[in-house]
Amino acid sequence: MSGPASVLGRPLRVALYARVSTRDKDQDPELQLEAMREYVRARGWEAAEYVDTAAAGDLAHRSAWARLLADVARRRIDLVLVWKLDRAFRSTLHALATLRDFEHAGVGFSALTQPELDTTSAAGRLVFTILAAVAEMERELIADRVREGMRHAARRGARIGRPPVTARPGFAARWPRVAADLAAGRLSRRQAARRLGIGTATFARLLAADGGTEGTADG
Repeated sequence: MSGPASVLGRPLRVALYARVSTRDKDQDPELQLEAMREYVRARGWEAAEYVDTAAAGDLAHRSAWARLLADVARRRIDLVLVWKLDRAFRSTLHALATLRDFEHAGVGFSALTQPELDTTSAAGRLVFTILAAVAEMERELIADRVREGMRHAARRGARIGRPPVTARPGFAARWPRVAADLAAGRLSRRQAARRLGIGTATFARLLAADGGTEGTADG
């Protein structure tokens, strides 16, 4: 791992990020942190620690990761250090998108056990350029598969997109009763729409198609 030992005469500010999954109760973030602390201490850098217990893709519960990103955006960090790439990112695409944000903020990224993944070195930047090309190809392949799947479904006459509200279970049985209550003035249009679990605009369209049953005001 390369990179400057200091920035503008002050020690490098390093974010140590550790994550363990909730699926493996035997994991201990200290195993990741101890090695990173020793590495930072040996170089005289300043460190702040961010620790999560959550799956990689569970960004909603990775609160420490969210705080780290906020500190990156505020330029309170010079380098993000992790034990391994998968501790921080859920996929190659996630890694590349995040590292672009780091680059815009002037923040480096390094994986302690994967020295080739170091954006502060020329070799590391080359690796990420290659990963970016692979990720772009992956995006195109996924898009091609989706388009082909839609064409295949269309050829079979399958409906593409969300089913209509009238196809929801129980809707056909509820509609006549709600329409009758509306016509008798026992329900407003808003109440009728709420009973059917649809929006008032959708209800108005269905009502018009059914002959425009009259009812009370929309309130």
